[in-house]
Amino acid sequence: MIPIVDIDNKKVDGDLNPSSDTKTHTYLYRHCPSIGSVVHTHSTYATSWAQANKAIPCFGTTHADYYNNEIPCTQFMTDDQIKRDYEEETGKQILETIPPIKTNQLKMVLVAGHGPFTWGRNTKDAVHNAVVLEELAKSAFLTLQINPNASALNKNIADKHFNRKHGKDAYYGQTSKSKKE
Repeated sequence: MIPIVDIDNKKVDGDLNPSSDTKTHTYLYRHCPSIGSVVHTHSTYATSWAQANKAIPCFGTTHADYYNNEIPCTQFMTDDQIKRDYEEETGKQILETIPPIKTNQLKMVLVAGHGPFTWGRNTKDAVHNAVVLEELAKSAFLTLQINPNASALNKNIADKHFNRKHGKDAYYGQTSKSKKE
């Protein structure tokens, strides 16, 4: 049975051991009450950007629909951080890169040398964001293969695409106002 832990990482149910990254997840839950679920993968493209310690540039409107700037990558962990509680330090590193107040706007990050972490209101949202991040990473990689000198999307276009989907007067898509993200 899948393990269930409480917010303090104590196992409360299940036969299996929790993921080794559980402390990273619970750190984010404790410091960002709006986060209802965290997903951590080692998907090929997003992990490659993380291993290269490179943020994913916003090259197009598909990216801007989710975030109007680059998807950041944390710094590499220091030896002191590694010697402390590595998984909890990973959570701290994520929130140093994306302050808790911004986790409602940006729902994805790359952890240098490690891989992608995404989150959302619930598991469905967090998984969706993981899939989106992988596609953005793949698209950015291919963009640079086609044109190594590609420029980031014009900031005004990026802002327009983000705000029409997420701004206070959002109008993107076919959802009703009561179901709008």
